[in-house]
Order: sequence, then C-alpha cells, then structure tokens
Amino acid sequence: MHTFSRTEQTKAEAHAPHGDVFWCQALCVLYERLKSSESGLSVSEAAGRLAEFGLNTVADVPHKRLFWKIGRKFAEPLVAILLVAAAISAATGDVASFGLIFIVITMSITLDVVQEQRAEMAADALKRSVAIRADVRRDGKFIPIPVDQVVPGDVVELRAGDLVPADGIVISSRNAHANEALMTGEPFPTEKRAGSCDAMAPADAFNALFAGTSLVSGEAMMLVVATGRATRFGGIAAALAADQTTSAFVRGIHRLGLLILRLTVFLVLFVLLVHLAFGRPVLETFLFAVALAVGLTPELLPMVMTVTLSRGAIRMSKRSVIVKRLAAIHDFGAMDVLCTDKTGTLTEARISLVEHTGTDGRASDRTLTLAMVNSSFSSGIRSPLDQAVVEHCKDGRIKSWKKLDEVPFDFERRSLTVLAESGSERMLIVKGAPERILALSSMIDRGDGSSKPLDERCRAELTRQQEQQASQGYRLLGVAWKPIPTDQHELHVEDEIDLVFAGYCVFVDPPKQSAADAIRRLANAGVRVKVVSGDHEAVVRHVVGELKIPANGLLAGAEIAELTDAALAARVEDTDLFARVSPDQKTRIIRALQLRGHTVGFLGDGVNDAPAIRAAEIGISVESATDVARSAADIILLDQDLGVLADGVEEGRRTFANILKYVRMGTSSNFGNMLSVALSSLVLPFLPLLPLQILLNNFLYDLSEIGIPFDRVEQREIAKPQAWDMGGILRFTLVMGALSSIFDAATFVTLIEVFHASPEEFRTAWFVESTATQILVIFIIRTSGPLLSGEPSRVLTASSLGALAVAIAVALTPIGGLFGFSAMPAPLLTAIVVIAAVYLLAAEAAKSFATRSPFIRTERMPP
Repeated sequence: MHTFSRTEQTKAEAHAPHGDVFWCQALCVLYERLKSSESGLSVSEAAGRLAEFGLNTVADVPHKRLFWKIGRKFAEPLVAILLVAAAISAATGDVASFGLIFIVITMSITLDVVQEQRAEMAADALKRSVAIRADVRRDGKFIPIPVDQVVPGDVVELRAGDLVPADGIVISSRNAHANEALMTGEPFPTEKRAGSCDAMAPADAFNALFAGTSLVSGEAMMLVVATGRATRFGGIAAALAADQTTSAFVRGIHRLGLLILRLTVFLVLFVLLVHLAFGRPVLETFLFAVALAVGLTPELLPMVMTVTLSRGAIRMSKRSVIVKRLAAIHDFGAMDVLCTDKTGTLTEARISLVEHTGTDGRASDRTLTLAMVNSSFSSGIRSPLDQAVVEHCKDGRIKSWKKLDEVPFDFERRSLTVLAESGSERMLIVKGAPERILALSSMIDRGDGSSKPLDERCRAELTRQQEQQASQGYRLLGVAWKPIPTDQHELHVEDEIDLVFAGYCVFVDPPKQSAADAIRRLANAGVRVKVVSGDHEAVVRHVVGELKIPANGLLAGAEIAELTDAALAARVEDTDLFARVSPDQKTRIIRALQLRGHTVGFLGDGVNDAPAIRAAEIGISVESATDVARSAADIILLDQDLGVLADGVEEGRRTFANILKYVRMGTSSNFGNMLSVALSSLVLPFLPLLPLQILLNNFLYDLSEIGIPFDRVEQREIAKPQAWDMGGILRFTLVMGALSSIFDAATFVTLIEVFHASPEEFRTAWFVESTATQILVIFIIRTSGPLLSGEPSRVLTASSLGALAVAIAVALTPIGGLFGFSAMPAPLLTAIVVIAAVYLLAAEAAKSFATRSPFIRTERMPP
C-alpha cells in the first residue's frame, strides 16, 4: 500500500481546494455552511447535490468518450505514419491506394474500439455487483446507498470495518479508532471523537475523518464535508495518478511491445538503408518500409487481450468469481501460493454454541447468562460468535437487564465490554479472547455470583481446560465480570482490570468436507495452500487433521514476532500452518513468500485482513466481507469456498492461455513473412509485394485470429501457474519465423526459376501461399501437443477459414485487379498448394523444438 509523504500531500493540496481545515470550525457552523443538520438530507436535496458535485469517486478513471478513443487510435505512431503514406500516395495520383489503405485502417480501428466499448460495459456491470455501500441518513432515517452517491451534507453512520466514504467531521462516537496509515504512514489506530480542535494538520485532527481511511473499532457518526476529488485523498490520488504502479500483466505487455519494437526497427531500418543505397525510388521505398512496420505489428493485440480478458471475467462471474480488475486474471493464473484463513474456507462458517462452562469445567447457567447479556447489547458488527450465543438462548432471560454503556470490540483488545444492570445489580461484563480475559482477571466466579481469588493453581487449570477444548477443534471465548458502583454510568478501556473470571463459551465450526477436494485440485494445479489464522494453534491443527489435508510445520504468532524478515523468509517455504497471527504478521508472511520468489494470493474477509490482501499480488475477498477487505481485493468470491477459487484459477489460466496463443501466432507469423519480404526485396528486381498487398495480407490474418478468445484450451496448458516469458516468446518467434522464411525462399525460387513468373503472377502466387500458410498454421500453433490432440472452437475455425476464403477470392478473381493481382495458371496454383502442405508438416515437426524451453513458465514479477 502506498503511503503519502508530507511533500506529496503538499503537492496535492496545491492543486485542489483541500486547504480547508474544516475540523477547526464548530459543528453548528458546518451545519449552516452545508445547509444540513443531524437529521441529514432529504432524498431530493441529495439528488440535487449529486448533480452539482458529481459522483463520490477518486480512484476510478472515467471512461473516455468514443470520439476520443477513435482519435487516440488514429494518433498512434504506426497508424499516423501509414496515414501520411496514404496521403503521399493520393498526392502522387494513386487515389485507389489511398482509399484502400484508409479503409483497412478504419476497419481495424473500428474493431478495436467496438470491442473495447463492449469490454468496458461488461467490466462496469461486474464492478457494480460488488459496489461498496454506506449508511446515510435520508429523510430522517438511515438507508444503505452506494458510496459514490454520498454528497456533502450527508450524515453517515460508521461501524468497525467500514471504509470512511468522504471527508467529514465527527458528530458523535463510541470508542472509535481509525486506521489512517494511507494518509500518514502511521500504522497505529487514531482515536476519533467529537469536539473542538485547533490543529492545522489533518494527522492531528482527532475530530475529522478522511476518505480512504477505515474505522477499525467502535462506531461514529460523521457529517460529510467534501466528496470525490475534493477530499484530501482525492487530491493526493489525482496528483499521484501518473505514479500508480502497474500490474504484472501490464508490465509483461510492455516488455512484449519492446520486443516487437526492436524487431521492427531493425528490419525496417535495414530495408530502408539498403534500398536507398541501391538507388530504389524514394517514395516506393518509404511506402514499402511503412508497410513492413505495420506488417510486423500485431495491431489487434489490444483488442484480443481486452476481449479475451472480458470474456474470461464474464465466464468467471458465472462461476461465482467477480473480477474487479481485468488484468488481475493474469495474476490469478500465475499464483502458486494461496494464503487463506480457515473460517468459511476450511470450515462451514456455521458457528454454534455447544457448551458454556464455569471455572470448575461443568456447565454453567451463569456463564451463559453473562455471555447473553454481552452479546445481545453489543452494537456495531455482530460477530458470528455473538450471533451463535443469541440464537442459542431465546428464553428471555435478559428481559430484566438494561444496557447503560459499551466499549465496542476492536482488534487490539480482542474483546467487547458492556455496562448493564438488573435490578440493583450493576456490572461490567466482558467477553473475548480467553487468554486476554484470563490475564485481566484476579478473581474467579464460584458459580453463584460470589467470587474467590484466582491463584496460580486455578489459572493453570483454566489454561488446561482451554487447551484441551482447542485441541478438539473448539473455539473458546472467555467471560468475566466485575461489580460497578451505581453512580458510574460510563465505561472506559481502563475499567477492564481486576475482573472476576466466570468461565468459557465453547463454539464449534464444523470442517467443510469439500475443502479437502478443493485443496487437492489447487495442489494439482501447482498452487500450494497455506493456512494463516488468528485462531489457537490446536484449533488449526485439528481442522487440518479432520480434513486430512497434508500440511508441514506450524508457526505461531509469538514465534514470528521473534524472527527477522530474513529468518521468516527461510521458514515460510516449508511451513503450511500459521496460528495466532496478528494483521501485521499476515503481511510479513506475504512479503516473506514473495522474497522466496512466489506469486502469492491472499484470501481474507475482515478489517485486519486488508493489509495482507493489498500486499499480495492477487488479493481475494468474499461478497460478505467488510468494505475495507472488498475494496482492497482484486477478486471477489460470491461463495466462500475454495472450490470456487479453484474454478477461478482454472478460468484465469484458460484466459491467459488464449492471449498467449495470439502473441505466439502473431509474432512468429508476422516476423517470418516480413523477413521474407524484406530479404527478397533486396535481390528481386521488383517488390515481392506491393505496400497495399502487405497491408491486405496483414489485415486478413488479423481477421482470421479474432476467434482466439473463444478457443478451447487443453488441460496441460492450465495445469500449472503461468506468466509472461519473453525468452520463450522470442525463441518461438525466431524458430517458427525462420521456418516460414525458408519455405518462402523455396516459393520464390520455384516462381522465378521454374515458372518464370511475371511480377504480377509472383505477387499473386506468393500472396496466396503466404496468407494460406499464415492462417492454416494457427491450427498447429494453437496447441502444444499434436495437431489432432485438441479440437479448435467453431468460432476460431469459422474466422480462420472465412478469412482464407476471402484472401483466395480477392487474389484469384477479377477483384484482385484492384490490388495489383493477376490470374494464376493451374500448374502454378498446384505448386503453391504442395509447398503450403509441406510447410504445415514441417511446422508440426518444428513446433516441439520451438517450445522445448517451456513457453509458459512461472516468472517472478516484482510486487
């Protein structure tokens, strides 16, 4: 996660109205300024302000207008050069060439823009299905709305786990603490409370909440002052937009572009220099070189990638996997280590209360009553454990109890405390992590409300009971209390001392039997699963044992705290279980695995999981997760099941495999054909193909490949993690491209020496041979196995054979005259068919050599 320095904040504030220190103004002044009140806005007022101030978004880049996209395509360097060449052709009287070149360019750009528009619409639909919501007061009552609909003047209710949707001031709070590390770099939560503040720096404003931060404990009510790019975070994000890190997929595409650029520059400059040295016509040489450059470039690569990724995202959504960022599909397929919590993935996430014991280990009705009072009166996010207590006890035993105050749950204390009274009895009741509650206790409950000192023998016995229950797979909460004076009406964290320990609530979350099969599927796919849990180590071992999941070693949070980063990196490789880990330790585990060269995914759903989700190459969360976790994630699972995740990994690899097919086909075929054209042009007394014919060849070949996103993928191609391998791509390009050039040379010799072909016949024959071999070799290159080992999709078959039929029809019918083609005698056509057939057989044989060094391999990408 990027944190913003003071210099960066100053830079942002200089570009937007973020110098407003609204937290220094009284709440009543802000109400008047925003024309709002504690009851919030009406629906009609909010609609008017949304139209005035716009959507409350800072991170999403708005889609460009259609005309802008088309203009950008025409402004691309290669297309611009081609347009210049077409203009020169028109100026010299070759109006037909100008028209046809312009049509080719326009059709290619139209295909690209249309598919990009469709992909954006599909991605937007998917993103809307996982939109984060906020509770705002409209017409006097709180309703959930999408975060981007929040407007200045709104009153927002926040609970632990919520993202702060905008900049605003605290109206009221209950033990609210915010994580502002995104803004300040400070990892410790900051207390937020109402009141006057004269601090000038946002980091010191205890009464202000800022967009992009999150509430990690307690609850708060805030008045929204600024939204969208008018927020502090919005200004910083805008100022640093150019510095955003790119994904591993985008970095791979960039390196591929550099590879193609080097090949293009080398070949084009070589042809230009030699042709001009031989005294060839300057205009003809220029047009020929430009056509070569275009012929070497896979113009449809962006379209194929966008279509393939968007189709992959749609297919993944049908498998209950929502992709928030299309490029994350590549990272999903490259993942070789998955870190996951156990709750909901290894277990059913159906927690039930099975026992409530006193300090003597026997069933205790008093322990149940105290736990019920605590769980029933808790505010904010009700945990599954609280829900289990409430559902277990519906006999109305707490009707006589009244809640007075509360210290809400937070992840630092791992406990929740309420102040309640029943009749004349007023007490503090706390429930939380057993070891913490026991550590805060100095007395034990006898079971009847009386107490006695907690000595070391009793403490050891209670610890033994806890460990025994945990070893059987149960999860425990400690319950304690202490009397409170009748004149005390408020609670503070400092009150949680000298407690009377009452006993344990014992819960069970049954192991999920499907998890074992899912982990085996992931293991067979080359993904190693590591369990990273905050639970007791005995509970983690029990669940793993029950599911018979092979796992090596266990590291507890206390041990991790003693290890340096280097030592942890040495241990994580052979350790599959991590227990009692804190949020920062989860992130350390992710970093350690990355240092070992792994591409790491992390599956989490809580506030404390968000840093690890952000740190992983592929952050995964679930639909029911907290806003913070879902916002940090790249992938959202609609079903919290590892089986769904295994399906998603397969689909991600299938999508990336089809992208690699296009890259492999496009670079090798284009390079081979253009190399043949370039070299032959140096020895022939005429151009082997006219610039317009080169463009037509390239365009028809691109059309033949538009079916690739719909192609089937063999199991061997999704059996292991995948990533960009530029060395493998270059090897394949050189081997298969060179083979194509050898057969092109054989074609040239046959045409000149055997058939004594005229320039028009030569160009026609070689155009047919070149186009046919380029297109038909798709069916060989599309699979790493034998030709007949995998059936191509109907769409790919139709697009390929359809493009070939068009090429032959253009070359061998009267239409060809427009492109400079002429009729071919039958013997010459037969020879071309034989040469093409022999080439395809040779390509099938050479394919194994070209892929001897695996084309797809796992490659470490910097996080």
